[in-house]
Amino acid sequence: MLQKGKIQIIEWEDLDKRKFYSLGVFMTLTTRATVYPASLIRTRLQVQKGKALYSGTFDAFCKILRAEGVHGLYRGFMVNTFTLISGQAYITTYELVRKYVSQHTPSNTVKSVVAGGAASLVAQTITVPIDVVSQQLMMQGQGEHLTRFKAKPKVMLATTKRRLTFGQSRDITVQIFAADGFRGFYRGYVASLLTYIPNSALWWPFYHFYAEQLSLLAPSECPHLILQAMAGPMAAATASTITNPMDVVRARVQVEGRSSVIETFKQLLAEEGVWAMTKGLSARIISSLPTSVLIVVGYETLKRLSLRSELVESRHW
Repeated sequence: MLQKGKIQIIEWEDLDKRKFYSLGVFMTLTTRATVYPASLIRTRLQVQKGKALYSGTFDAFCKILRAEGVHGLYRGFMVNTFTLISGQAYITTYELVRKYVSQHTPSNTVKSVVAGGAASLVAQTITVPIDVVSQQLMMQGQGEHLTRFKAKPKVMLATTKRRLTFGQSRDITVQIFAADGFRGFYRGYVASLLTYIPNSALWWPFYHFYAEQLSLLAPSECPHLILQAMAGPMAAATASTITNPMDVVRARVQVEGRSSVIETFKQLLAEEGVWAMTKGLSARIISSLPTSVLIVVGYETLKRLSLRSELVESRHW
């Protein structure tokens, strides 16, 4: 009988890597498509001045849907799919660093903190240029007056109506490079690291902590996957609340083209007060809760499906 409070963790050496990567791409794409509208809403809320455009998450959702349709909730999604690369880099780095750290300490908390932080560092280095472009695209439509860059409307031959076509991604990319050069694609890189490294480093230990605490409270026959699916959102809400102030600063730096994290932080406090640090928090938590459930259930299921065949019968879930 498995000791109560101990959740079995599938480590890197237990996996069939070919299954792991092929199934992982599908899982990541599905998760991103599901939560992308909440990410778009969060970005618009964080960038707006006060409540000039939207009064909150639900108000933003209704206004965007009414004015821009479902398409408006997925602005920049095609560009954002390139983050699939960073997703695979994140998973690989997390598992490899976790394996390396385990050679020096048996502490699951230490392994989770170090591996989570390292994985985020690698992933953000790949993700930031993609985020810079996709966030500018997110702001097109109702929020375009808040950005430096605007996609050019194209006149379609078959109609006199003006509409944005798929060329908007290229328009934004060219404008960013013309204005800021290559460095423009890494605007907000430091702010991103200061946001996502702590967020990732906090999420994993909180996730394992909550899973073990829930295991102590739940009946011994309760499936571990249910406990992990509950622990994921709890860890996400905790980490999101702690790191949200820097996430607000990151969004302002990247969208408004600011160069100083510290000056942006000071200006936010001076102009909008301490409550500015909570901008987009509800949208972030709302997006992180289902994201965490999907990630946890998907990731833990992925690892179980990718378990080396000789180990399948030896594991109890």
